[in-house]
Amino acid sequence: MKKILFLERFFDTKKNQYLFFTIISFAIFLFSMDVGIFWDNVLFTSKIGTHLYENNLFNWMLPDNLDAGHPPTLGFLLAILWKVFGQKLWVSHLLMLPFTIGFLYQLSQLTSYFIKNKIHSFFAFLLIIIDPTLSTQFVLVNPEIIQLFLFLLAINSILYERYFLKIVALFFLSIISLRSMLLFGGVFLFEIINLKYIVKTEKAILSKKIIFSYVIGIIPAIAYLSIHYIEKGWLVSHANSPWSGHRNFVSLNEFLKNCAVLVHKYIDYGRFIIYFVIIYIFIKFKKSAFSKATKQLLILSFSSVFFIIIASLLSSNPFGHRYFLISYILLNLLSFLLFVKFLKKKRFVYCLIFITLITGNLWIYPKEIAQGWDATLAHLPYYSLRLKAIDYLNNNKIEIEDVASFFPNKTALHHVDFKNDYRSFQDFNKKNDYVFYSNVYNLSDEDYDSLNTDYNILKEFKNNNIQVILYILKEK
Repeated sequence: MKKILFLERFFDTKKNQYLFFTIISFAIFLFSMDVGIFWDNVLFTSKIGTHLYENNLFNWMLPDNLDAGHPPTLGFLLAILWKVFGQKLWVSHLLMLPFTIGFLYQLSQLTSYFIKNKIHSFFAFLLIIIDPTLSTQFVLVNPEIIQLFLFLLAINSILYERYFLKIVALFFLSIISLRSMLLFGGVFLFEIINLKYIVKTEKAILSKKIIFSYVIGIIPAIAYLSIHYIEKGWLVSHANSPWSGHRNFVSLNEFLKNCAVLVHKYIDYGRFIIYFVIIYIFIKFKKSAFSKATKQLLILSFSSVFFIIIASLLSSNPFGHRYFLISYILLNLLSFLLFVKFLKKKRFVYCLIFITLITGNLWIYPKEIAQGWDATLAHLPYYSLRLKAIDYLNNNKIEIEDVASFFPNKTALHHVDFKNDYRSFQDFNKKNDYVFYSNVYNLSDEDYDSLNTDYNILKEFKNNNIQVILYILKEK
């Protein structure tokens, strides 16, 4: 009882809340400061940031080989910080620190809005942040936490009726990435549906005040997209783009496949337990489960990613778990709200969801099945294993340039850890003398067959089911 009272009193003041979230965020920073740049962030952080750092900070019209259509906002922010502290890995993680603090605070504001009991709100907060995909974003340098912070700031500003903060949040949300622009649309969709069907306001839904906030907020996105189109003649992709093959409309069969993939993203890494709880309670308690709060969370969980889902299902571009992160967060909060109110064995259900989500980080599929490695903490041993493998190559006088590798390691070493080592691995062509492989790379069946048939293992490094293997071509 005394511990509960202490927690209630501690979180009574914003000063203590900020202190708590700052301590958590700083601990995350210390833990992750040696985590290298990973997955497509090699492009959006390292390569784009380095280009701006070495050239012109304010020239956002990137060379076509770096331009995937997204505003280079994250690279721009990194380049600024690198100018001050130097281009180092820990500096890159330092940039994420204030956004992590802001996100955690806004998340606590969201949980407090829907859950008035401070202790329950705190435990809901904990249940959300241990989601494998969300917790993984905390340790990576990427735009996800920045987007989530601004999105939650916008939503909380609507819920708490803070008009000016809403405009500020929308203004910056619209310029982080193409996906943040779609999240911008999700904010608008939620506000309109919420006013129409939940709040049921008698005032005009599209009032001048509401329209003005979105017009001001969308200015950075419109400005960037307009200038980009005028300068380059395209917005998202062009004929010679390295990503053009992933930006096409899908056939009916591909659409159905994308639907199945979308369902998998939602239930992956232990999240299936959340939806089981939600569905069970809605079926058993029916109308009584549909309170104002649950309706708002349901609407928000789907309206927030509505445009992202449409774009993902219609596009040939493989979509990642993190694209739907805000939806995971909101559905997690919804499940907590429901089982605390309707189920007797609250602690059991809480522990069951908590343990299932934590163990979600242990889900490692057979190597033939592609996995979202940037959405699970399971991949963390990879970074130290990668360095051990590189040391082995150096010590055995095997040139990096003579070694093939795969995405996301097929790049200059500098772009992963900023150690000014610009040696780079080759493309894998099935004839390379040496190959650098890890099970955190998603390879094609042909590439796996070639490694198994044409190569011998030269050296293997393992840690917690993560492996890095150096192969050598068989003598023929």
